[in-house]
Amino acid sequence: MKKGDYIKRFKDKKITMLGLGLLGRGINVARFLAESDADLTITDLKYEEELKTSIKKLSKYTNIVFHLGGHNKTDFRNADMIPLDSPYIKEAKKNNIPIEMDASLFAMIAPKGVKIVGVTGTRGKSTVTHLIYHILSGAVSSDKGNIFIAGNIREVATLPLLKKIRTGDIVILELDSWQLQGFGDAKISPNIAVFTNFMRDHMNYYDGDMKQYFKDKANIFKYQKKEDLLFVGKDISKKYKLDARSTKLATVPKTWKSKLLGNHNLENITLAVSVCEALAVSMRDIKKGVETFAGVPGRLEYICEKRDIKYYNDTTATTPDALQVALQSLVGGKKKNIILIAGGNDKKLDYKEVAGVINKTVKSLILFGGTATQKLLKLIDENSENFFDVRNLSVVDNMKDAVSVARNVAKSGDIILLSPGATSFGIFKNEFDRGEQFVKLVKSK
Repeated sequence: MKKGDYIKRFKDKKITMLGLGLLGRGINVARFLAESDADLTITDLKYEEELKTSIKKLSKYTNIVFHLGGHNKTDFRNADMIPLDSPYIKEAKKNNIPIEMDASLFAMIAPKGVKIVGVTGTRGKSTVTHLIYHILSGAVSSDKGNIFIAGNIREVATLPLLKKIRTGDIVILELDSWQLQGFGDAKISPNIAVFTNFMRDHMNYYDGDMKQYFKDKANIFKYQKKEDLLFVGKDISKKYKLDARSTKLATVPKTWKSKLLGNHNLENITLAVSVCEALAVSMRDIKKGVETFAGVPGRLEYICEKRDIKYYNDTTATTPDALQVALQSLVGGKKKNIILIAGGNDKKLDYKEVAGVINKTVKSLILFGGTATQKLLKLIDENSENFFDVRNLSVVDNMKDAVSVARNVAKSGDIILLSPGATSFGIFKNEFDRGEQFVKLVKSK
């Protein structure tokens, strides 16, 4: 896209950006807006000391003002644009200020002829997004334009792609429910939409309202045009009867050899294959992509094997459903050979079912302190007669102790699995920090 076409959207506009963060996406959005000559105010609950590495990367821009250590309502009264992921949006709306998310704003501004593939779902969206990107990037038989990946991707901001994209390009966006609120407000949906599944999550944000959670997710297809395509997982088809709107899924030959574990990944592969087939990629190239895809870091990621003990990093499993899938994917027969590192803080979710799965598959349980852990401990206490030996249960407050305890109880043939089933808040900076600490400790000895 030509520089002048997008700069005129932001030049001299007063923009309040809510949240800078440490993972790179916020930095890249801020850099893009500053280079587009916007008058940018960045507000964040974190203090300057906590954000110093991010602030340093933006130090050369004189058109950025930082308001840190809390939010001030005045920042939401005199702006031309504000992002849509804050309780402060009410203040902005009251003052008739447009509220935007970077992914939906990108979709609105992107030039005609750029095809947008959007992927959402409670679980599997990251795997499907990255697998589509992997297949398309290696598809030598296709005459597609450039392939980009963005959305809810670590360190990758969507809006700056406006500097790179051209007609004929394909952009694959991983979209969470918050980003899809922006699509709903803009009344747009991706050209190709993928809805993997729908499970309980983020109930702390949605106050237990699954209908509102689904409503936000449904923006992935709600505003699609007749020529657009929708691919949905079996879970969505059964529960929400979208078959009439959705496109028939491709058939994946059983002879294909994927590196991904678990039945849930078979469906993820099917969805990715279906999208690539719709984009006219040859089955030869699709097969090659599926078989060479190593997975996404932190999602049931195989780390290594030491002393006949296998290690897996599933740090992005932040719900009991995700933890349950991990256990069922790794369990081998009737033998309890999984040493599970789990726990943390709760998102108002139910742990009763996963507690039963833990009982059947886990030989030793190591938990980080938090509200989710309190729920699990209560379930264990209430069912102590039927539960595994509580002597094989530990509560720790750091990853070093967790890995140390796991190694001490592990024997030949065992699996040490980090799959928290809860959020990382309180002990770790975020879920990625949690996983990185685990991997570093595992590889250190």
